[in-house]
Amino acid sequence: MTPPPGWYPDPSAPSVQRWWDGTGWTEHRQPPAEAPIPAPVPVPVPGGDGSGRRARLVALTLAGVVLVASIVTGVVVLGGGDGTTDPKARDSTSGEPSSSGASPHENTPSPSATSEPAADDPAVVVDELNGITLPLLDGWVRPKFTTDDSMVMSTDGTYDCPGDSGVCRHGAVMSRTVTANDEKSPRVLALKDIEDAADDWYDRDSIDRRPFNGITSHQRVKAGQVAVAGRTGYYVRWRVKTELGPGGYVQSLAFPSSVGTESMVIVRYVFDAGSDGPPLADMDRITKGIRSVNDADTGGGVGQSMEPLPTP
Repeated sequence: MTPPPGWYPDPSAPSVQRWWDGTGWTEHRQPPAEAPIPAPVPVPVPGGDGSGRRARLVALTLAGVVLVASIVTGVVVLGGGDGTTDPKARDSTSGEPSSSGASPHENTPSPSATSEPAADDPAVVVDELNGITLPLLDGWVRPKFTTDDSMVMSTDGTYDCPGDSGVCRHGAVMSRTVTANDEKSPRVLALKDIEDAADDWYDRDSIDRRPFNGITSHQRVKAGQVAVAGRTGYYVRWRVKTELGPGGYVQSLAFPSSVGTESMVIVRYVFDAGSDGPPLADMDRITKGIRSVNDADTGGGVGQSMEPLPTP
């Protein structure tokens, strides 16, 4: 028996709640909701007024809650640690940001970690981990369920992948923190990430499916410096052709975060080509609208607050 997906007390930190996806713990946590004080369990009194049945119902409900909590704890203990192992996760010294190893296409959904709306602006997506907000343009939504917890937004709706089984999205934007190395050059990071960004979406995903039967060719169509939230960044954009489907456009954008230790951040964009894909200009609109979570008025966009990039 395994408990259903839901928020449960974190075994490693009982003061917070953690998301159980039905098979293991994810990294999603939230403050615990204030639990109401349970009403006393009534003692059944013969008399045919139904109080005995109500008492048994309350007792069975409380017993079920205790059973679910016990099963969750038992699975964690038997699985070792917090159960968040991922044999497909990539963390090399080649300069690419660490990937969650989850398929960018739908399989077993889990809640997204970085797609919460701003409290005072529903048209903005907040990525607290990387210290940025991104504009939510028309035609884009916060993904409620996704196998890639770095996805911050996607186009609305899905379609059947033309290759291997599964459903695909016409567009998505993901953000990651670079943790695999100490590289600080946005240009170097963007150039090293772009191939992985294309492969992960259009060639072969992390669970070895080929949603478009693989990439047949690619061409660099754009690259250069860009200011992101007042910081100097660099982006690379490819046009990718696939064996099945119209192919698409992939962009890797690298820039330093303005919060915490100012770690380098990679934002990936994947847009299907053709009439069903999102407007290519949305890549520039989203980039220009990225802001620091600490300063909503921080400037961004091409040509603002530029600084020379070091030669790699």
